[in-house]
Amino acid sequence: MRLVGGALVVFLGAMAYAISGDLAGARAQGRPGAGSPRAIGVPDGREIFRFDTFGDEQFWTGFLRMHEVIATVAPETALAVGLKVDVEALPPEVVAAIQAGEVDLEDPAVTLALLQLDAVVGVKGTVSPAGTLTSVGITCALCHSTVDDSLAPGIGRRLDGWANTDLDVGTIVSLSPVLDEATKAEFRAWGPGKYDPRHHAFDGTSLIPLNSPSLPIVIPPIYGLRGVEFETFTADGPMSYWNSYVGVGQMGGQGSFSDPRIGLSIQQSPDLVTPKLRALLDYQLSLHPPRPRMSTLDPAAAARGRRLFRREARCATCHQGPSFTDVTSGPERGVPLLHEPAEVGMDPAYAERSATGRYRTTPLRGLLQHPPYFHDGSAETLLDVVDHYDRLFGLGLTDAQKADLVEYLKSL
Repeated sequence: MRLVGGALVVFLGAMAYAISGDLAGARAQGRPGAGSPRAIGVPDGREIFRFDTFGDEQFWTGFLRMHEVIATVAPETALAVGLKVDVEALPPEVVAAIQAGEVDLEDPAVTLALLQLDAVVGVKGTVSPAGTLTSVGITCALCHSTVDDSLAPGIGRRLDGWANTDLDVGTIVSLSPVLDEATKAEFRAWGPGKYDPRHHAFDGTSLIPLNSPSLPIVIPPIYGLRGVEFETFTADGPMSYWNSYVGVGQMGGQGSFSDPRIGLSIQQSPDLVTPKLRALLDYQLSLHPPRPRMSTLDPAAAARGRRLFRREARCATCHQGPSFTDVTSGPERGVPLLHEPAEVGMDPAYAERSATGRYRTTPLRGLLQHPPYFHDGSAETLLDVVDHYDRLFGLGLTDAQKADLVEYLKSL
């Protein structure tokens, strides 16, 4: 027998009420915006990363009116556009019901029940006692966390720091009832795993056009950044600079951001973003890259690839040190070492919209887990990456050498 939406809502509502004394109390003390002083550190940063919207309901609810859309979306549809469900946020009885096929994933009421349990990764919703979704916002985890699919596709344990390469942000936003058809079409063209952070910004009241046409880039992972210092493809500033840019201007959070280099200044009070940046950074720096699956590797080929990486292929010229990037090896501390687009064979269009006009050498740890590659996703596979640089630098690598290099890259 299938547990249909109405019954599931009642069931989950009862479960949520039963655990509210423990869960809600703990989170009210631990989450940003709860009104109590917070210590800076990894646990606080994790809560901010996973659950803090920075007040961006002003954008997603007040401006885009996405709560009206999400209220009509079934879990099956939400999963199809890349949204994820955190199995550890579900009561055991709900997990068992999903495993038994007793949850109707075609019922929008189930989506609201999952939001009430904080189970939709990166999405926060408020549901009234009458069962109406009254507001919705997003968190950092929407784009930079996924799940391990341990229960079902799209449902599993969180993998914070991993890029959600299934997430179709453009399609989701295009469902807003306030956007014109031309804007919706541009967003839909992004495709899964891509987003354009240079296309627009939000200042608390209106959408600010920045650059056209849209040039979406791949959503990057944010693990393995300790020692890297600059997390974006163009290294516009330290990690907290970009967190502020995204939290305020892209997520639509209530806060302040200003950079005259790109002609953007947003001032909102009170600032719900800036006081949380230090703790958020602490958590980001704690996220380790995934370990390679050694059972899938050819150790001898990887060893040959390592030698090629350091010698004939000359990869280590730029991919230096434990993080495999030269971004911090410039002559001036705190100033990133960057490369002209032509130097690395990249399209200059996206870089020209940034504050630096150049590209950072991408760190390589956990590389296997987040195809496609390059900022624009133009390399579908690691072999495509190797081919690109073989052509650019005239390396003359054989097919066997390319295969060995790929095996080494998979081992990082």
